[in-house]
Amino acid sequence: MSVQAAQARFNPFSAEFRRDPYPAYRQLRETKPVHRTMGMWVLTRHAEVREVLHDRTFGAGLIPALVRQHASRFGFDDVGQLERLGEKSLVFTDNPEHARLRGIVNRVFTAPAVAQLRPRIAARAAELIDGVWRHGGGDFVADVAARLPVDVMCDWMALPDSLRAQVGQWTHDVRFLLEPGLMKSEDFAHVREVVATFAKALDEVVAARRAEPGDDLISRLLATTTAGGDRLTDEELVFVCVMCFVAGNETTKSLIGNALLALLQHPDQDELLRREPELVPRMVDEALRYDCPLQQTKRLATREVELGGQRIAPGDQVLVCLGAANRDPEVFARPDEFDITRDARRHLAFGHGMHGCLGGLLAEAQAAIVFETLGQRPERFELGSGGLDWQDHSFIIRGLKALPVTVRGTR
Repeated sequence: MSVQAAQARFNPFSAEFRRDPYPAYRQLRETKPVHRTMGMWVLTRHAEVREVLHDRTFGAGLIPALVRQHASRFGFDDVGQLERLGEKSLVFTDNPEHARLRGIVNRVFTAPAVAQLRPRIAARAAELIDGVWRHGGGDFVADVAARLPVDVMCDWMALPDSLRAQVGQWTHDVRFLLEPGLMKSEDFAHVREVVATFAKALDEVVAARRAEPGDDLISRLLATTTAGGDRLTDEELVFVCVMCFVAGNETTKSLIGNALLALLQHPDQDELLRREPELVPRMVDEALRYDCPLQQTKRLATREVELGGQRIAPGDQVLVCLGAANRDPEVFARPDEFDITRDARRHLAFGHGMHGCLGGLLAEAQAAIVFETLGQRPERFELGSGGLDWQDHSFIIRGLKALPVTVRGTR
């Protein structure tokens, strides 16, 4: 074993990795692209990551099993709703249940539906960004990136004002379900309580929409049936709504924050984007590739398979590192450069295959609108004082705790 291979190590818990995981990804990709550590296989090359995401024999149902294990370990015997949320959520289900749910929900999460949301997204983005300009700067993550996805989803669901103020915090609390291994006993109890409260509130909204349908997301999901007459049960519909917030909020927030940080750290690219605003869609793709919000996701092997010369056995856990795959030089030339002119559409930031992100189009639309809005202003932002602090409440999401910006002046 070479010295470089011996030094390559995957340690997502270190402060160095949290600050900048890409040197470690590169070392692993070059020396141990299919690496056994911490009781799982860690994959860092684009080819193997894409292969596992594409292979439907790799299961995505690890999370519900981990929730059950933690419930048992902490002595909770009334976790039926949490178990059902895991078993019925698109991100955690395998076929045939996944195909059934996706076949219904895909009829509503369409490109035309997202296009209809664009005027409302633009109005809200302009309002939030104007607030930062008026104050001469602020925390772009807290003031814009964190608020926009919650507001957009609340608008799409037409949630009553009484819920809007609470949904953001509920979403943040329930995020633990994506990483149950991080939960302590008190966290588990709190998540169970919040899920029950969140679901009850949405139950009431569903009942109201059944009595008086509108043109919102919940009404459309209620009205959607397949050719065979299948439709979501009320509980499935509520779980879809909960997971729209949980899976979509932190990732979209981090996409917008990470993209602005990349532009501020690469003023030549920021200048190019202002001169050529038609590059905004490419910039969003490049931001997803360069510093993707969802860095890792886990799968379970259900059959023996060889990956990168290693034998993966049935029952083995496989951690696919999306952030590492997106910097693979076999797919992306000069992978560590932020280049908004490149075609980055082969990025795996939204996953791949049947578990590809349901809300990817909506996330891209929100990010694009934010940067279209910024580009229309004569003033510019610059990084505020103080260092950058990456969030530490998640090991799979990469995003800033805060992004202080100040207004630089006019062009």
